[in-house]
Amino acid sequence: MKLVKLYASLLLTVLMLGSASAQFVKYANDFLNIGAGARGLGMGGAQIASVKDATAGYWNPAGLTAVTDHPQISLMHAAYFSGIGQYDFGAIALPSRDGKKTFGITLLRFGVDDIPNTLYLVQPDGSINYNNITTFSSSDLAVLLSYAQTVKDFHGFDLSLGGTTKIINRSVGTFAHAWGFGFDAGAQLTKGNLKLAAVIKDITTTFTAWSFSFSDQEKEILYLTNNDIPTKSNEMTAPSVVVAGGYNFRLNDKLRLLAEANLHLTFDGRSNTLVSSNALNIDPNVGVELGYNNSLFLRTGISNFQRALSDGDLTNKKKVWIYQPSLGAGFKTGIFTIDYAFTSLANQSNPLYTNIFSLKIDLVKLGSSFGGYRRNRLFN
Repeated sequence: MKLVKLYASLLLTVLMLGSASAQFVKYANDFLNIGAGARGLGMGGAQIASVKDATAGYWNPAGLTAVTDHPQISLMHAAYFSGIGQYDFGAIALPSRDGKKTFGITLLRFGVDDIPNTLYLVQPDGSINYNNITTFSSSDLAVLLSYAQTVKDFHGFDLSLGGTTKIINRSVGTFAHAWGFGFDAGAQLTKGNLKLAAVIKDITTTFTAWSFSFSDQEKEILYLTNNDIPTKSNEMTAPSVVVAGGYNFRLNDKLRLLAEANLHLTFDGRSNTLVSSNALNIDPNVGVELGYNNSLFLRTGISNFQRALSDGDLTNKKKVWIYQPSLGAGFKTGIFTIDYAFTSLANQSNPLYTNIFSLKIDLVKLGSSFGGYRRNRLFN
């Protein structure tokens, strides 16, 4: 009952924060929702309850407490939209000497390069000069600074609490720049094979301030071509909540099946989700991981449920449910773990599938020179 009250109080807090949703911008800083690590992407993003490595700074900072014996690094690169967009992720988890506290640093970048700038394509006399086409880049960067701590025996559960400070920098060529700041908070509750978790994203709202810089000549061209000349603007990302539950089924001495379900709750107006209303939207995702001897893994997941029109002519179209599937695999040997995911940024009606690889390294030798981290649990 006390756990139910805890979840209810967290939800009430976010509902109160989200009551002024008209001030918020949907999909602001959406590059932060792509995901992190091929393990999580292969499970459809169902990670809030089960994450226990350096990627936890992204998914749920409370999960960093599972990194107790030595520092750990996680790296990922993915190319989206046939290589047009490049997504890079890197994280390091640094446990304290007593193993009860862990610090995390996460770097994210999504960039699109070689975007044509056609402002000077048409010359004053009306002729077209293709030599005047230049290129620029659009880059979204984020630094996540996380801290997590373990609290033992919380009403029969092991409780982990964590927080993440988000620093955001976005740029579009030399024309537009933005700085943003936000905060996430998370918790994990573990009892035997059962895991419960919750994350409040953008708990204080994430504020992003844009500034624009155009030369007088550029402003003149924009004006003559009936384009708006942007000025300073601000974006706010509304708070949201993710609640999760997972269970680790021990099938035999070497085989186990991890299943997890997440519910994403948003409060910024009606969205195309499984449960949709002006006050509350619920977007579920489910993932499973089959592990053998803690060295070989197979994964799958489903997310991004939406209503869409079926194929066929306009008179025969019906509303149907569509979703985004994903598959994955992993291999662990010694201090290295290589994960693979086959997933998409879209849904089954318009799939844009991407092959994603990520690498995780347990820094055992480095850890031994940083405060003498314990190594007896390396392969647990």
